[in-house]
Amino acid sequence: MHFSATKKAFILIVCLWGLLYALPNMISQDAREKISDIASWLPNKTISLGLDLQGGSHFLMQVGMDELIKERVDSMMEAARRELRSKNIAFETPRQIENGFHVKLTDLEKDRKAAYSTFRNLEEGVEVNIEDSGDVSVSYGLEGITKIQDQTISQSIEVIRRRVDELGTREPIIQRQGEDRILIQLPGVEDPEYVKNNLLPTAKLSFHLVDISTTGRARGTRRLPMVEDPNQRISIYKRSLISGEMLTNAQPSFDQNNRPVVSFSLNSIGAKRFCEVTTENVDKPFAIVLDGEVISAPRINERICGGSGQISGGFTVEEANSLAILLRAGALPAELAVVEERTIGPSLGADSVEAGKMASLVGIVLVFAYMLLSYGTFGIFANLALLVNMALIFALLSTLQATLTLPGIAGIVLTIGMAVDANVLIFERIREEVALGRSIMAAIDSGYKNAFSTIVDANITTLIAALLLFSFGSGPIKGFAVTLGIGIVTSMFSAVMLSRLIVVTWVNKFKPQSLPI
Repeated sequence: MHFSATKKAFILIVCLWGLLYALPNMISQDAREKISDIASWLPNKTISLGLDLQGGSHFLMQVGMDELIKERVDSMMEAARRELRSKNIAFETPRQIENGFHVKLTDLEKDRKAAYSTFRNLEEGVEVNIEDSGDVSVSYGLEGITKIQDQTISQSIEVIRRRVDELGTREPIIQRQGEDRILIQLPGVEDPEYVKNNLLPTAKLSFHLVDISTTGRARGTRRLPMVEDPNQRISIYKRSLISGEMLTNAQPSFDQNNRPVVSFSLNSIGAKRFCEVTTENVDKPFAIVLDGEVISAPRINERICGGSGQISGGFTVEEANSLAILLRAGALPAELAVVEERTIGPSLGADSVEAGKMASLVGIVLVFAYMLLSYGTFGIFANLALLVNMALIFALLSTLQATLTLPGIAGIVLTIGMAVDANVLIFERIREEVALGRSIMAAIDSGYKNAFSTIVDANITTLIAALLLFSFGSGPIKGFAVTLGIGIVTSMFSAVMLSRLIVVTWVNKFKPQSLPI
């Protein structure tokens, strides 16, 4: 029954924090902007509404893995031709097969060992089968295909997320679904054509040599604009020397003179090709092309054969970071096709919000009435704790910028009933202690102590269920789990700590002769 000054201060600070951070959800956008202009330090975040509440666009995208595998196989075939020729290994023209290529060695007895080593080093995850007839098949195995799928989906999601951010949508849901599909949900975006125009272009990333002839119009070239200045155009050779999928990483860093640069690394095929290109073109510019625009045209300062290098161009730290992002995920590695498309109008969201508001309001009124009729003054204390509990839920959802969906509202409504469950256990135990003839202070103390273990057990089991729903569920199920989990934590605080502080403060101040419970 004793509360130290520190514990009282902690409870009051948490309550004030909850009320302050929940307040923006109760006022209009104009009012929030005015308050922010006057005092920018005040919280102004609100709960983000999900797709089902404010409407928006829903897409299920198919990633073109088959075409991507074919491109990777073409790249391997080209690398194999160069390597075999450089080692004087005689072979017939290779041809594509499923997930790989076939080639016939002319002199198997002499070249078997060297050819096998060459094929194995083309790329990680390839399987090599050499028959006695000299027929060789080089193909991606299950592990190799899985790795390509994982890398492609991850890179596609990163690119899509960057593009979606440019659309200005809040809290987009972009996640993998199955082996080769991506789910995209954009709350508040109701123009699917605009979205598709910004998401579907493949935007291949490629590296090209720059035409430095006097006219800049050599054969096999094309002129492309610079990203920073569209009026400035650079003539580049059409043939792509290195493609974006050969990059394995790109990070902003600093050179020896502490100037911002971008460090990048390539896979084995890209490293070999980059070595050849840089060896033959030292002191010549090298263009990096994205979406038909030259994002950078650095000069090749030296021969680079380690599979990594640096791009310098007088960048600021921000520019180097942006270029690194473009190199890592500026282009989709494979084509996207729309498998499913839905547009949810705002009227559905408005209906859902109104239904949720009504359900919450009815739930709160009924719970308030029940607690007041059943426990009198103590029911008022429980209701005050419930109001603070609701404020804490809204404050945490706003601070975390969690997306509230219709199932999430259901979780809040469920929490309203669960929040007073602890108070019911405590108050009933206090009644029993009073009936046994205990004093007021002893009855209250015993009621809170003896009911505590039951309250903890009940809430922990519910919290475990919420964690499992969050771990294994997706979309709306996760939204329900988040609000339910937050509600459990805040209800423990409001019932066990806040309501006890209110009761103890009331008893110490008014010193009642009997308990109105």
